[in-house]
Amino acid sequence: MSKEAQQRMEKIVSLCKRRGFIFQSSEIYGGLNGFWDYGPMGVELKRNLKDFWWRRNVHEREDMVGMDGSIIMNRAVWKASGHEETFSDPMVDCRTCKARHRADQLPQKDGTPYCPACGGRDLTEPRAFNLMLKSYAGPLENDDNLVYLRPETAQAMFVQFKNILETSRKKLPFGIAQIGKAFRNEINPRNYIFRSREFEQMEIEYFCRPEDGLALTDYWLEERLKFYEDIGIPRAKIKIHDIPDGERAFYSKKTYDLEYEFPFGVSELEGVAYRTDYDLSAHMKHSGKPLEYFDDEKKEKFVPHVVEPSAGVDRTALALICEAFDEEEVTDEKGNKEVRTILRFHPRIAPVKCGIFPLLKNKPALVEKAKAVAAALRPHMMVFYDEAGAIGRRYRRQDEIGTPFCVTVDFDTIGENGPEKVDTVTLRHRDSMQQERIPIAGLRARLEAAIF
Repeated sequence: MSKEAQQRMEKIVSLCKRRGFIFQSSEIYGGLNGFWDYGPMGVELKRNLKDFWWRRNVHEREDMVGMDGSIIMNRAVWKASGHEETFSDPMVDCRTCKARHRADQLPQKDGTPYCPACGGRDLTEPRAFNLMLKSYAGPLENDDNLVYLRPETAQAMFVQFKNILETSRKKLPFGIAQIGKAFRNEINPRNYIFRSREFEQMEIEYFCRPEDGLALTDYWLEERLKFYEDIGIPRAKIKIHDIPDGERAFYSKKTYDLEYEFPFGVSELEGVAYRTDYDLSAHMKHSGKPLEYFDDEKKEKFVPHVVEPSAGVDRTALALICEAFDEEEVTDEKGNKEVRTILRFHPRIAPVKCGIFPLLKNKPALVEKAKAVAAALRPHMMVFYDEAGAIGRRYRRQDEIGTPFCVTVDFDTIGENGPEKVDTVTLRHRDSMQQERIPIAGLRARLEAAIF
């Protein structure tokens, strides 16, 4: 990472803590590596992201249904899927400083890997490290009660395929969507919230006829690119990596990685994988239960193939923050130059949609009217009422959390400067800082048209 990129990342991390987006989990006890908590702004950002993903992929489609699977499932699920035996990363230890690293991520000099912590080259041989977090379901901590926290959300959708097919009465092609937590005991969590041990996924398993799998993989690639555009990440910022033969998972016939250029480098946001019939066939074999699909029109039974668009909520949230983060030099009302820090979120993703301010907090009529405006908007969108400090400072605080609009109630609003502008307010736009006068009666419709 270049010095400039590192400084940018440090500013983003600092802003996220200062403005209540992301905190280190268990911070007062020294934290816990690979775990993060989302504060008031962060949880709203994630909620807006997940809600829009669900709306776009489930509510607006006839061929999609949703489910919410349990985090802990029967151990047999992970045996059948191959996770218990093969879900591992190569791990090495540095004998000099005792640090532990993934073998495939070690830096090299003159063709020899070395420890990034101390620079030593006295490393152990790589050994497999299973990434699933273990627990026990039952009174005894023995092998009979061993369970795993799921390392992915996908398997619940495969295991429940038959139940969902029968109860939803869908015909191929159709999909199952799920948003949920997953857990991986990463050897080396890194890059802030990009790679952590507890994370959230937005996944679709789209079931189809075998002959349609490749075409639907390309279809879902395009759908996912449109989605990122609609949340504020331009298509030009997404790099498409067509995974070549020999590098894909053994069950995949086609895989695209959608990558974004974070300050720490180009890294994967989402994968669109054609998983063929591997998962359903594996669960049929191990469970002994039929998971085929019967085509009424063609009078044939077969195991459906699957296309899987799988995105990380946390990675996407980080990409949104990195894409939105900006600094610009502006001149304040006194002619002084200052740096304005902004998160230029798309309005539909922004945690707060509108800031509401009385011009002065010691003027009861202004405060009363501003609170009434906030109360009228609050059932329809996330608003933030603020009466503390100079109006310019209040604008800056909203800029830093990405609020697209601010409304100021002033003396014109309450008629002290004449009747012409009574019950109108100043609407300020975050990106341009331009202001316009609009009537309170039309405020909600104006904001909703821009936000949703």
